[in-house]
Amino acid sequence: MIAKLTGVAIDHEGPLTVIDCSGVGYAVRVLLDEQATMRLGEKSSLFIYEHIKEDAHDLYGFLTKSRKDLFERLISVNGVGPKAALAIANLGNEGQVRTAIANGDTKYISSASGVGKKVAERVVVDLKNKVGLSASNDATAFLQEASLADSDEALQALIGLGYSREDAVAVLAKIDPSLSVEARIKQALKR
Repeated sequence: MIAKLTGVAIDHEGPLTVIDCSGVGYAVRVLLDEQATMRLGEKSSLFIYEHIKEDAHDLYGFLTKSRKDLFERLISVNGVGPKAALAIANLGNEGQVRTAIANGDTKYISSASGVGKKVAERVVVDLKNKVGLSASNDATAFLQEASLADSDEALQALIGLGYSREDAVAVLAKIDPSLSVEARIKQALKR
């Protein structure tokens, strides 16, 4: 198993950086912001995550151990493979990604290439308390909204009348939930 590579960066090929280690060139997938700091012809050290599968042997490299740790936490989430984890980690610097996870910012996380809303929600649920920051109290508020919304007859009625789910939830959020279903629907239609 390869844990760390130290050598000279000799080429950048898209997301890959080739590191020459005593005459052997290793193609390593590197975060874009870290790749930008790696000068060709200069010595670099990368902490390596090695991903071996039937048809591939990929190396993922990180300048710091903490970024490798974040990457490994991301791939521990069901549905997040190494490429999706790298895409999430590439959204910003390490602090921004950790903050987005701790605060439940699923919109930010799902903006990563190949990461949908459900996967972003799973990342928040699984990792919000594991990224080294205090999780926001409402980081997983989307879970409560979803469970309440599914059993809300007023919501279902508005969707049946042609409202999008998001619009119906937004309108109903401004209406007193203690009112009858009919009263809530009437007020929603007035808005």
